[in-house]
Amino acid sequence: MTQQKTDRESTIWQTFREWTRNLKRDVIVLYFAIKHPKTPWYAKVVAGIVVGYALSPIDLIPDFIPVLGYLDDAILIPLGIALVITLMPPCVLAECRQEAILNPPTIKPKNWLAAFIIILLWLLAAYGIYLVVE
Repeated sequence: MTQQKTDRESTIWQTFREWTRNLKRDVIVLYFAIKHPKTPWYAKVVAGIVVGYALSPIDLIPDFIPVLGYLDDAILIPLGIALVITLMPPCVLAECRQEAILNPPTIKPKNWLAAFIIILLWLLAAYGIYLVVE
């Protein structure tokens, strides 16, 4: 019984690790899609938002908030990636996937503009709460 439980936990952990690896790869694919000349402008806008959020050093919901801090990354980023994939022509997506495999970035860039926008949203929310409470 214990061996079965350990094997099941190991399989779940491996599936989770593969899912996160694919998620990171897809963010890189979207990064290349933003630069691709055949990507439609609306797909570039959504991809820019998704990549900006994924690479931002600051999350919309900070990770130190129990459960919600990690759920935003686990839900928002995959939904954004799925949306961009549906907006992109399949041939462009295939080219960007190939580019991500052949030329992976050596370091993870930080998107400070996205961090600034997230901080601005938090400040606006705090100001709105202040106005309601006052």
